[in-house]
Amino acid sequence: MEELLQLIQANIQYAHFIIFGALLLAGLNIPVSEDAMIFISALLASKYPDYLPHLFIGVYLGAYFSDLICYCLGRFLGPKLFEIRFFANMVPPERITKISAFYQRFGVITLILGRFIPFGVRNALFLTAGLGKMNFFKFALSDLLACTISTISFFTLYYHYGESVINYIKQANILIFSLAFLLIGVFWYRKKRVA
Repeated sequence: MEELLQLIQANIQYAHFIIFGALLLAGLNIPVSEDAMIFISALLASKYPDYLPHLFIGVYLGAYFSDLICYCLGRFLGPKLFEIRFFANMVPPERITKISAFYQRFGVITLILGRFIPFGVRNALFLTAGLGKMNFFKFALSDLLACTISTISFFTLYYHYGESVINYIKQANILIFSLAFLLIGVFWYRKKRVA
């Protein structure tokens, strides 16, 4: 990440294009962290305030179009994706059914909450929305709202508090995943006990 930050910083006048392009690659499930791109954009914006609008727009549009690309992969390539091992492991058929049910039941809330969960969960949500044939306009509008909320939130946090906020986010992620594993354990135990 240091090298990427140095590269972008050395070409600050093109930083927003580099970040936008990197995020488009993330839409193709190439491992580019949206969180890292938002963090880099916000750090650079705090160091170079003249580029703040460019950097925010670059990261915001990159994140949004990345989501649309991932959705379209699922929608138009559909079941053919399962022939590619990477995608087959990422989104098993039962997860598609489960996430589609979440979309049906909770709608835009699924996308809003999903955008705050790191480690590839976002792309799995978008890919699943496409595989589940969610209406494109409904997805695009819902994701526009979700992307706006998450991007503004993270960009603002990183812009004002920089690297110190990363430690809090790591601790929060550890807490969230610990609670998730605990809940899974409780459900598994109850299911096992009933059977």
